[in-house]
Amino acid sequence: MTLKEVLNAHVASKNSDDELFSYADPLQVATKFKEPHIALICALFAYGNAKLIVKFLNSLDFSLLDENEEYIKKNLTNHKYRFQTTEDVKQIFITLSRLKRQGDIEEIFRRGFDKNHAMIDAINEFIKFIYSLNSYRSQGYEFFFSKPFDKSPSSPYKRYNMYLRWMVRDSDIDLGLFKNLNKKDLLLPLDVHTHRISLALGLCTRKSYDFQTVLQITQKLIDFDENDPIKYDFSLYRIGQKSELNEIFSNIR
Repeated sequence: MTLKEVLNAHVASKNSDDELFSYADPLQVATKFKEPHIALICALFAYGNAKLIVKFLNSLDFSLLDENEEYIKKNLTNHKYRFQTTEDVKQIFITLSRLKRQGDIEEIFRRGFDKNHAMIDAINEFIKFIYSLNSYRSQGYEFFFSKPFDKSPSSPYKRYNMYLRWMVRDSDIDLGLFKNLNKKDLLLPLDVHTHRISLALGLCTRKSYDFQTVLQITQKLIDFDENDPIKYDFSLYRIGQKSELNEIFSNIR
C-alpha cells in the first residue's frame, strides 16, 4: 500500500464518533452544543492535557454568553485554567458575549479570507476583530486569543485551524456549521503529535514548529486529497497518541 492508501484507511477507521469518544477530546464538548461561540471556547482552551481540558470545559456554564456582563462577573468566580486566571476567564466570556451581539463569526473569517483567498488571513482578521471588542489585556487573555501578525505569520495557529476544521468540514466527526468557507482551503492544526508523525512519515522535512511547517504538510495532504486535505488531521493525531507508526511502516510498500 502507498502512504496515501494507508492514511486513507486510518481516516476511514478513526474519523468516527466511536473513535472521537474513545479518548478525551474538546470536540466532544463542542459536539454536544453545535454552536459556534461555544465551539470557539472549546477550541481555544484546547492546550495541555486532554482530560483536564475536557474536565474544565464541562465545568463551564456556556449559557452565560447570553447574560449581561455583571451577571457573567458574578457567576464566574471559581474558574481558572493553566495560563488563564479567574479574571481572564470572566473577560473571555465578556468578549465572546459581545461578539455574539456585535458580529457574525463566519462572516468575520470570510471577510479576512477574501483579502487573499487564504485561511491564515481569515484567522488574522478574526483575531484583530476580537481585540477590538474588549480593552482588557493580560498574558493569559492574549495567550487564549493569540496575537495577530503584521506582515507574515510565524505561529502555527493550531487552535484556530482546529476550530475551522470543526466548523467548515461537513462530514464524519466535524460540525460543518460554516457554509461559506471551503474545506479545500483549510490548514493543518499542527501540534506536537501531528508534527512528530508528519516528520516520521515524510509529510514534512521542517523540524521547526511554525507556520511554514503547517504549509508544507498541508500541501502534501492536498496532493492526497485536494478537496478535503485536512480530513487526515484527526487520524494523524490519533496515530501519534496510539504510537501506531510501526504498524503504518509495515503496511507501506
